[in-house]
Amino acid sequence: VCLSFRDVPSVDILVWSELPTGAGLGSSAAYAVCLAAALLTACGAISCPLKEGESTARWTEEELTLINSWAFQGERVIHGNPSGVDNAVGTWGGALRYQSGKITPLKRVPTLRILLTNTKVPRSTKVLVAGVKEKILKFPAIMNPVLDSIDAISQECQSVLEAMSANPSPEYYPVLEELFDINQHHLNVIGVGHPSLDRLCCVTASHGLHSKLTGAGGGGCGITLLRPDTSPLAVEAAKRDLCACGFECWETNIGAPGVTLHSFSSLNTEVLHAISES
Repeated sequence: VCLSFRDVPSVDILVWSELPTGAGLGSSAAYAVCLAAALLTACGAISCPLKEGESTARWTEEELTLINSWAFQGERVIHGNPSGVDNAVGTWGGALRYQSGKITPLKRVPTLRILLTNTKVPRSTKVLVAGVKEKILKFPAIMNPVLDSIDAISQECQSVLEAMSANPSPEYYPVLEELFDINQHHLNVIGVGHPSLDRLCCVTASHGLHSKLTGAGGGGCGITLLRPDTSPLAVEAAKRDLCACGFECWETNIGAPGVTLHSFSSLNTEVLHAISES
């Protein structure tokens, strides 16, 4: 990418992350995207978009495409044959549609509040995928309609999210909650559920909240939808009960921006402390 090897500066790279590794949250893709953006900027292959006085800035669409292509190569080194979804979401942010290998960014999506819970149960994506394939081969007449239904849930969810962007009405949240519940049942049917995830869903349901697995399943993580009017007391009670199960829990958002360049002054205290300790 650089004009010559002499254009590559000598650099020290410090990586600091709040994402747990090996939990199906795309931590390797986040790392690859940030590393690609930093190195491409350092060697002048893409611009430094941060202007004086700005706290954050993003690259152009063309530059993001280049970042994403290099991040995908990093994902190939780590995973062998990745889908490209994780690095694409890390690059562009928001939400993406993935169907038959084609990735399409959704133009307008709302930001959704969620609880993200790590059951800390280790799982193997490779083993889980193999199990699903075996079920499809064994019971095609049963499994294929379930997969078609999961596809229909994804399409319905996309329609709801796009409608929410145009009209952020509370009436859409019960629809999303139903889709969460149906999807979670389907995922159990195809064999990627786990008792820890069932427990997660039961705990949050006791507080009037709706959850589903995220990632490969078989343990790993689940997400719980939080309505805008969800009581802070209910959220804290749910988090307390989830932690009592031995799970780890964070409150976060879906639909955030992708890779972003931050000024040093905009970094939070925790990150600045991590940098100063290095």
